[in-house]
Formats: sequence, structure tokens, C-alpha cells
Amino acid sequence: MSKVIRTAVLVILGLFWLVPVYLLVVNASKAPAEFVSSEAWVPNGFALIPNILDALQLSGLADSVVSTIIYAVVSPIIAVLVGAAAGFAIVALRLKRGFLWFVIIFGGTVFPLQMVLLPLFDAYSRVGLYDTQVGMIIVYTAISIPFSAFVMRNFFTGVAYNVFEASVLDGASTWRIFTRIYLPMASSALVAVFILQATFIWNDLLLGLTLTQSDEVRPIVTALSGMQSTYGGAQISTVLAAAVLVSLPTVILFLFTQKFFARGLALGQY
Repeated sequence: MSKVIRTAVLVILGLFWLVPVYLLVVNASKAPAEFVSSEAWVPNGFALIPNILDALQLSGLADSVVSTIIYAVVSPIIAVLVGAAAGFAIVALRLKRGFLWFVIIFGGTVFPLQMVLLPLFDAYSRVGLYDTQVGMIIVYTAISIPFSAFVMRNFFTGVAYNVFEASVLDGASTWRIFTRIYLPMASSALVAVFILQATFIWNDLLLGLTLTQSDEVRPIVTALSGMQSTYGGAQISTVLAAAVLVSLPTVILFLFTQKFFARGLALGQY
């Protein structure tokens, strides 16, 4: 009986979660001239693909897609590798004052991002990193490293220290131990951290608004926000179609990597 109740509750919660998705897809599929806010719940035609094409043409969204893919791939990869190296040094190499180093690294998450936006904007403007892809990669990597180090340090804590000692006795170098033993063991955790950080970067609005200006550099959610302030009224269906396009990559990413993601969240327990 409890299984039936649990299933029913999950189905009901799932339906509630799908209501906004339904509204988004239904209204994004309406032709701009046929959109009426009072009939938002009623399907009327299927112009989703034309609306998406219009959004790509009108808003510079295509350029933002390319830039955001670069940010959401390059920055998380660097962050998970640096985080894994930090966790390995603290746990396996028994780094002197390792916990203090861990606190310093993770301390970057203590202050709200809004507190550093103004000095970050000023610094980027002074050194020429404002409105550049390199500057965005740097800032996204910097804010992704603390969480990566936190997860990887916790994961490596669960690995027996005998593994490292046995590898040293076999004559393996520190680099070889890290790349050939510890990183393969932590593959699920690495993928989980990568997915979370890539999703965060893909959905970022605040940093994009502060540090970018041109279509070729700004993240896709920032471009979508600009589109919302530019196009309204009968063309709201075009904006919603763009929102569908923006949402698809993260959904696809989770669907194809959910097995690794679940294992990574369990920190390798199964």
C-alpha cells in the first residue's frame, strides 16, 4: 500500500512540475499573430520551429549559443580538474595544513556573488577583460573551483590511503597516481560536478549582464533577457520559443548522463 501511495504522490508532483513546461511549449508553439494571453492554456497550431528560427535571427541568439557552449564546457572541465587536484593534494598527499587550504579555497563561496560584481566589473574594465570570452571563462572557472574542490575532497576522503601507499611502493610517480588511479576512480563524481557547474553557467544571468555587452560574448540567458525587454505583445511567443531552445541543452545533458550523475551524488557508494 505504501508503494502505491508513494507512486501516486510522485505522479501528482510530476504533473505539477510539468504544468509550467506545458504552458511554455503550448504558447511557444503559437504564431505571434495568434497569441492571446487569455487563452494561454489552449493549444492553437504548431509554429514552434518558425518561432525558434525567428528568435535566432532577431536577437543574436545564435552567437550567444556558441559562446555559452564554450563557457559551459571549458570552465567546468578546468574547474573539476583543479578541484580534483586540490582534493588529491589535501587527502592523498597529506598537504601540510591541508584543512586550512581547503577552508581558504571553499571560502570563496561565503560571500554572495552580488558583493563582488562592482569590483569585478571595475577590474575587468581596467585590464581589458570586459566583454571578452577569455574574461568570462576565467570568472566562470573561478566561481566553479570551490564547489569542485569540496566534492572531490570529500570523495577522496573515502578512498583508502593504502591505495596511495601501495602505488608509491610500486614505483608510481605522484602524477601517475593522480591521473591513472585517482581520477578514473572519481569519474562519476567528476561527471556530476561537471553537470552541475555546466548547468549553472548555462543558466547564468547576473555575470553576463555585468561583464558582457556584445552578442558574440554574452551568455545565452543574458541574450534571452535582452530579447524579453525588446520584443513584447504579439511577439511573446517568439520569446517563449527562444526559452524552449535555451532550456533544451540542460535537459538533454541530464537525460544522457543521469546514471553518472546519480553515482556522483552518492560519492561512489555504488
